[in-house]
Amino acid sequence: MTTLFSQPLRLPCGAELPNRVAKAAMTEGLATAEGMPTEELERLYGLWSDGGAGMLLSGNIIIDRDHLERPGNVVIDQVPNQKMQEALARWARAATRNGNHFWAQISHAGRQTQKIINPNPKAPSSVKLGLPGGQFGQPVALTALEIEDIVRRFGVCAAVVKEAGFTGVQIHAAHGYLLSQFLSPRSNQRSDEYGGDLANRARALLAVVASVRAAVGAHFPVAVKLNSADFQKGGFAFEESLQVAQWLQEASIDLIEISGGTYEQPKLLGLAGIEEEEIQNVAQSSMMREAYFVDFAVAMQEKVTIPLMVTGGFRRRVAMQQAIESGGADVIGLGRPMCVMTDAPNQLFNGLDELPRYENSLSLFPSWLAWLGKLKILRAIAGFAVQYWYYGQIDSIGRTGSADLKLTLFEATKKTMALQKKLTKK
Repeated sequence: MTTLFSQPLRLPCGAELPNRVAKAAMTEGLATAEGMPTEELERLYGLWSDGGAGMLLSGNIIIDRDHLERPGNVVIDQVPNQKMQEALARWARAATRNGNHFWAQISHAGRQTQKIINPNPKAPSSVKLGLPGGQFGQPVALTALEIEDIVRRFGVCAAVVKEAGFTGVQIHAAHGYLLSQFLSPRSNQRSDEYGGDLANRARALLAVVASVRAAVGAHFPVAVKLNSADFQKGGFAFEESLQVAQWLQEASIDLIEISGGTYEQPKLLGLAGIEEEEIQNVAQSSMMREAYFVDFAVAMQEKVTIPLMVTGGFRRRVAMQQAIESGGADVIGLGRPMCVMTDAPNQLFNGLDELPRYENSLSLFPSWLAWLGKLKILRAIAGFAVQYWYYGQIDSIGRTGSADLKLTLFEATKKTMALQKKLTKK
């Protein structure tokens, strides 16, 4: 029987994960304004390394400083100087001190770059993000030469993190960031070789995969985070995700992490979007319903043989074990629980039946608002405020070594906004 606890996972490249639990990628916001790793990141990842996960994924490491996912991202957009090389190496040493893997999630935010960073970010097409509030500006369509430069930058970043001591990379092609924008016909309305049919929309992603593989060699883990679907009308659908997964397997990817949603439809957070969710054509399994994307992984296993990682919603050990044993997942990703309980994997290994759902005790609006469909925007705002609370926990662990359960939603939101303003102050 394959178990979460002791069964290693050998990847196609030959590398081996010591167990089947991973710390999922979560944005940290703990780098300097220049994008350099800090002591806070070292402290945070050292504790996560001690926590027992077989693999840790970093938050977004950005390949273009004009396209941050948020202020405080680590940035590698060129061959680094000695100071940056040393900072990256210290971070990698701390994050692998327990013998686990540490993979860099490398990314470009595209149109999901906030106005405070770039009022006119580059994207596949000039299609503005459909969110209220004015946080995101009007994007500018990339030229073919600019796309080629982005492909090159992904390769440069991968080579740098490998040299620094990271043990793998994950290319972020989900959640509405740039490579996900290329895949979606809603955000990619190009008429050249990068737009139109799925093969063209996947061209940028597959070029990035080739660039990264050439930079790190055949025996270094290369993963992709891929949406099972965007869950938006006219967006990237599950049938397309299945085809892209097959192309990724042919391109020598070692692991695909199955996720879903975008900023407009934040399925990844279990939140309501600003529009009705587009239902996908995928059979429902008898899996525990707490896991958001297990059914998609089960269906994808029929098309690909490479390992799959599933993140989102897992709390009960029995559900994680069932997902592994049934073949629905090869790796279980844990996110929010590890923002408070840094040793959540060890707790599970030692017999804990269920991880806490801290968000259940947090509320921004009275509960009677939840059933009012016309206030979906308010529910979305409340959901993102909860996300800021988790940002606050990551910040607290990085700065002090422990979470701050007394932090309120309002305090967390105020703190996050103030930190972002500080990091973007010219």
